[in-house]
Amino acid sequence: MSDGRAIALDISQAGELRERRQDLRRVLRELGRNKAALGGLLVLLAVVASAVLAPLIAPYDPTSQELTRRLKPPGWASPGGPLNVLGTDHLGRDILSRIIFGARISLIIGLSAVAVAGTLGTLIGLVAGYRGGRVDDLCMRLTDTMLAMPFILLALAVIAVLGPSLRNIISVLGITGWVSYARVVRAEVLTLRTREFVAAAQALGGGGGRIIFRHLLPNVLTPVIVIATLEVARMIILESALSFLGLGIQPPTPTWGGMLADGRAYLSTAWWLATFPGVCIMLTVLGINLLGDWLRDVLDPRLQV
Repeated sequence: MSDGRAIALDISQAGELRERRQDLRRVLRELGRNKAALGGLLVLLAVVASAVLAPLIAPYDPTSQELTRRLKPPGWASPGGPLNVLGTDHLGRDILSRIIFGARISLIIGLSAVAVAGTLGTLIGLVAGYRGGRVDDLCMRLTDTMLAMPFILLALAVIAVLGPSLRNIISVLGITGWVSYARVVRAEVLTLRTREFVAAAQALGGGGGRIIFRHLLPNVLTPVIVIATLEVARMIILESALSFLGLGIQPPTPTWGGMLADGRAYLSTAWWLATFPGVCIMLTVLGINLLGDWLRDVLDPRLQV
């Protein structure tokens, strides 16, 4: 009898593995057909690789200053030193090295802030949609309050009290970014809680926590993943904006927004100081958005033909 159960279990597991392989092949085939998404993925992989391998591929120390080679144009080479491919800034620091190390800050803040915002917003949306009533009203009034609160004022208040640091910036972005997750998840849960599988779980004595995390959460992950992918790009832009305003990571740590702020005073004499960091922000955000649009098309069954 036990042998028969083992064989049936093996057959079931083999079937599930076969289905997963077919789904993976379908996703890769769709990715190969979508040239824009493939290009976005390559850009994102290049940025991630640069951030991970920054100490190995950066030609200079990003914080090393040498005033004798300040404001050198792209392609300039110091005597006995590596080529300054993208030139140097007003303190003689290599632009390429600072861009490579700045990618670390952008990715860390973007991914961490999305993780905080996504977790918080998903939990609020699940509880509000399932409980309903006063709990739902309270959560929705909280989201309305967050939408009405200017982001810059909140960032100024928090950073003025706590000081500019990596942790504080992630906290500000995470606390202000959960609203979109909560509203979408709540809408999905309001539809799902009337389905038969939820009624069956309630009839079998399942508690609210078990139903939320065991039955509802897996069914709302698709829109959450899509939102999170697109929100990474928004978080990178917001971090750059805070650094540009002097509210982000403080010098001498290189950030793309901080490099834009440094190059603002030299736009007419040293265009490369602000141009290359701006291009990096644009390409990274564009790549993430292209990948997120494709991911939405793949994961949303309503868009499948």
